Amino acid sequence: MALTEKHRIKKYIPDFPAMMRLYEVNYAQLYRLLPRQRQIGQIIVYQIGLNEYQLSIEEQTRYTTLIKIQQIAPRISYWHLPELIVRLYHDALIAEVCASQQISRFKAKYDYPNKHLHQRDEKHQINYFLANWLTYCFKYGLVKVQ
Repeated sequence: MALTEKHRIKKYIPDFPAMMRLYEVNYAQLYRLLPRQRQIGQIIVYQIGLNEYQLSIEEQTRYTTLIKIQQIAPRISYWHLPELIVRLYHDALIAEVCASQQISRFKAKYDYPNKHLHQRDEKHQINYFLANWLTYCFKYGLVKVQ
């Protein structure tokens, strides 16, 4: 039985201008959390409400900075705490999530269904998650612990 036009699954097409705007906003907000002088291995801890998050500089080059963002408290034994690896491109003024929860190298789009159960717009969703997290941080206040 053929699917009618109404029942066809709409093909996902990434909205690159919207994705770039999201990257720009993420860069501007994330840049505010970083120290002026960045060095590999440098760690900054922020408290937001009852949660603590650690930002660590993993890599520093002339045009990029790679940071790891991870929740470090409260520790929950049965749940893996959030962790993101984000690359900031200083020449383009954008920030892109490179890895999250042991998933790296996100594609702009995935066929669905797929063997890894990625959403069709997984890359956009994970960068949108970063945007929401940053909004939460600035809305509810940051206290620098270290």
